[in-house]
Amino acid sequence: MNTIADGLGVLLDPTVGVCLLLGLAIGTLVGAFPGITGTMAVALASGFTLTLEPEQGLAVLLTIYVGANFGDRIPSILVNTPGTPASIATTLDGYPLAKQGRAGLALVLSALVTTGGILVSMVVFLFAARPIAQLALEFGPAEMFALVIFGLTVMVSVSSKSLLKGLLSGVAGLVIGTVGRDPITGDERFVFGMDDLSSGLPFIAVIIGLFGIAELFDQLLTHRASTARPVSSLGRSRPTRAEIRQLGRPFAVSSAVGTVVGALPAAGGDIAGLIGWDRAKRMSKRPEKFGKGSLEGLAAADTASSATLGGSLTTTMALGIPGDSVMAVMLGSMVIWGLQPGPSLFTDSPDLVITIAAIMIIATVLSLAISLVRTKGMVRLLDLPHHYLWTGVLLFCLVGTYATTNDIYTVWVMLVAGVVGVVMKRTGFPAGPMVLGLLLGPLAESNLRRALLIDGPSTLVTQPVSAILLGLAVLGLVTPLIARARSARRARSRATEADQSPADSR
Repeated sequence: MNTIADGLGVLLDPTVGVCLLLGLAIGTLVGAFPGITGTMAVALASGFTLTLEPEQGLAVLLTIYVGANFGDRIPSILVNTPGTPASIATTLDGYPLAKQGRAGLALVLSALVTTGGILVSMVVFLFAARPIAQLALEFGPAEMFALVIFGLTVMVSVSSKSLLKGLLSGVAGLVIGTVGRDPITGDERFVFGMDDLSSGLPFIAVIIGLFGIAELFDQLLTHRASTARPVSSLGRSRPTRAEIRQLGRPFAVSSAVGTVVGALPAAGGDIAGLIGWDRAKRMSKRPEKFGKGSLEGLAAADTASSATLGGSLTTTMALGIPGDSVMAVMLGSMVIWGLQPGPSLFTDSPDLVITIAAIMIIATVLSLAISLVRTKGMVRLLDLPHHYLWTGVLLFCLVGTYATTNDIYTVWVMLVAGVVGVVMKRTGFPAGPMVLGLLLGPLAESNLRRALLIDGPSTLVTQPVSAILLGLAVLGLVTPLIARARSARRARSRATEADQSPADSR
């Protein structure tokens, strides 16, 4: 009980309350602007939060995460443009509902099921995270190495259409992670005579470059400008009892889908939303309405994508493996604050775990209130000229990065990472595996070398847990190849049958 009281007592600090409200406002605004992702916003904000107390910094970053998850539904429904990748599935039924004059209803129901999805996943976090962490405490160096490799392979396999590109991105991150001092001997590696590199590449600068500057450069190069305009009328916003009742089944199914998918590294809200939408369509009595303005489809997509927040948080806090790119940034910030997400967090700082859960729940409830009360005001944000927005993003990138070290070297690292990021974006290489490789590479290397020093190479396959995790990692790489080969074979078979049909008719 003392742990719970201590964790909740932190929220009585006025500065934490201010940080919470600030993060919520930023997150909601960010989500409402197409093109600016939650990852970018959290990465930018992280540079300004490093001088804060951990509880204050977490209040800002977590509420941005939650707020963006609510705000991104607005452009998805009104202008058929996802605010963030997590709301891609929202457009499938949200925009058709808006064109039918039911935009207000779609926005309200979206906010309600998003709230429900996050709260359900947070209940799972509160009950499941500690047992998972206690199990992970029994892991030795071999098991920890295998766990990191498994997380990397999952991210590689789901983060890109090309397995090879995802794999190369992950390997590049691992290589970059070796820059600096050897974790065992302390010798310098790949520093090329530059003292600044002796402590490794600054993680926050790389993150801001890959996600913030890269997106900015890409926007400038393509000169993209949205010509879409929000629907002229929101229509009624209060749902009937019958409309709410029909959402029960898709909500239940998609909550489970989103929580499980969110627990997988890199499998974020975009994947969960599409899977939840597809599951709900298969179970619906009216599947023909999906994609044409189905309330069930909208509820399924938004519930699944929002439920990933709790699932991702569970993996990050219990195992120290980021559930998505936002959690990767969060993990990096926590390490800089002197905190180590993972099994030890639940024994060393159990009150902080309660604080994190409370921040997420409070942010969710406040986001719902904002969504229900200020919907019309947020809709007007879509008319704001985007060049003002991107100018602000650039300034935040520069100032936020410099603030992390007060060294211009960090800004140069960010700009170089931005160039690399835009090249990766235009050539189809995902940034997620590189970030995870950079973040977890040192952890994987140190545990691998300890395992080899203690028991030799055989320990990786003789220890049951490490053998199973490495086996799953191999399956994670092989299974997509098999699935794609089968799909290609079926496509060739259908093409052959189509060619033969005209001949048979003659």
